[in-house]
Amino acid sequence: MPNVAVYDMTGAKTGEMELSASVFGIEPNEVVLHAAVKNYLANQRQGTQSTLTRTEVRGGGIKPWRQKGTGRARQGSIRAPQWTHGGIALGPKPRSYNYSLNKKTRRLALISALSAKAAAGEIIVVDGLDMSEIKTKTFAAFLKAVDSTGKSLVVTPEVRKNVVKSAANIPGVRTTPVATLNVYDILNADKFIIDKAAVAKLEEVYA
Repeated sequence: MPNVAVYDMTGAKTGEMELSASVFGIEPNEVVLHAAVKNYLANQRQGTQSTLTRTEVRGGGIKPWRQKGTGRARQGSIRAPQWTHGGIALGPKPRSYNYSLNKKTRRLALISALSAKAAAGEIIVVDGLDMSEIKTKTFAAFLKAVDSTGKSLVVTPEVRKNVVKSAANIPGVRTTPVATLNVYDILNADKFIIDKAAVAKLEEVYA
């Protein structure tokens, strides 16, 4: 079973914690991780891109010249796709890119991402991850104390507004309650900072 150090909000080490092997100690499945990240990014797409077809472009209602006798190629409209300012042939239209993965795949992907972080030594467990007031400077000092200077994902048991607002203006830092944790955010972060109570919730659900 993987062991990690436990810190307090001052950055001082207060002990160690044994993580569940079934959640933080499996062999990461790269195929499933790729599928989960691809699914997340696809679901983030708005799909609002749109081009005008020849029927939607203004103008072009009259035949530009007669069919025969001019020596030029026959044309029916100056808004056909081959014309400058003409409509777009087979261009994109608004559509949804959303699709879903099955429950077992999503579950395995999340456990694989957590296990990959544990194997890399990038998990930081904090006992009592909370702020008594909204203070960006204090939260930045905490991150520096636990040696988290790059991209960080801060996970709390529930929404803690003081933590969310204190971290909001720090570049590269994202906060999320454990219930909305996703694979992309875990893999995208250099450090995975999680409240001790949130670890217990993860192990309760996924162990």
